[in-house]
Amino acid sequence: NTVSNLIFILPPIYGAIQTYKDGLEKRYLAAYFCLAAVGLGSWCFHMTLKYEMQLLDELPMIYSCCVFVYCLYECFKYKNTVNYPLLFLLITYSFVVSIVYLNLKEPVFHQVMYGTLVSIIVLRSVYIVLWVYPWLRGLGYTSLTVFLMGFFLWNVDNIFCDKLRALREKMPPVVGAVTQFHAWWHILTGLGSYLHILL
Repeated sequence: NTVSNLIFILPPIYGAIQTYKDGLEKRYLAAYFCLAAVGLGSWCFHMTLKYEMQLLDELPMIYSCCVFVYCLYECFKYKNTVNYPLLFLLITYSFVVSIVYLNLKEPVFHQVMYGTLVSIIVLRSVYIVLWVYPWLRGLGYTSLTVFLMGFFLWNVDNIFCDKLRALREKMPPVVGAVTQFHAWWHILTGLGSYLHILL
């Protein structure tokens, strides 16, 4: 589960380098760096299993989604302008979610707030690939499908964790390793998120 976070770290670093070389807007650099931050935070959490490191995993998920929302809602604007009202709204959302989550310490709250942002991202992306840039449908649907496959495996792992663990004990180590669905959640959502930034 630790090493599987490399998919969140290495491709975004490459993407950031290419973004800089191509002279693209800073919001895309922010998107790549935020995705890498999620991977680094998740790496630290899965390596230590400490609560403080869990926050480094979960809170950047909120922040990176806010950056993705900003990028998606700014894709039809004039180059190098800033939408201050949207920026203020997303920073406020991040701040409020952080404060409430730090006080509540309730995973379901985080999941709902994260799910809300992901839903906004998906709806906006579907709008873009259906009505604005239809030639991007393949990339849009691929990124969404890969991400949703990861989400599906994460749920399977959460629901059937005890049964899967018992089953892995009976398997050869290599087979048991590739049935770590939480690791697949990292790989698939990391790849799906990277593809979404490309979109």
